[in-house]
Amino acid sequence: MNAKSLQKDGFVGFKTIRELRECNTLPQESGVYAVVRKSSDEPRFLEIGSGGHFKGKEPNVSIEELKENWVEDTDIVYFGKAGNLNTRIGQYLRFGAGQNVGHWGGRYIWQLEDHEDLLVCWKVLPDSDPRAVESEMILRFKLEHRFRRPFANLMD
Repeated sequence: MNAKSLQKDGFVGFKTIRELRECNTLPQESGVYAVVRKSSDEPRFLEIGSGGHFKGKEPNVSIEELKENWVEDTDIVYFGKAGNLNTRIGQYLRFGAGQNVGHWGGRYIWQLEDHEDLLVCWKVLPDSDPRAVESEMILRFKLEHRFRRPFANLMD
């Protein structure tokens, strides 16, 4: 599973986080989304990322933990679900900009040095349950990557 297979599966967008911050033109429908790393270089992690402190909780983890969660040989770093893609991805971006926003999942990406260059893609699901589709995508990823979840997905 990689960015090319996501495109074949109907994902669209593939906008950098920087681009989405400047011009948020996401669909209002429900769906799933993925965060993809363009670079194949070894990741560089930040001690202190840009994530917000939701409910006063520390979003940052040790570099050792980030390295342990890193999955080699894939460009996918996170899968998410949304009742409204525009709202949910907007929350994710605001959390990543340091705001106190309820998007705790996927917070590890904000400790990647190149997080502004990560790509976000999405798939509208008018007739499917986004939670079930996200679970299926994580399971498929795990089957392809020695039972490891994407880097920033901390739960199945």
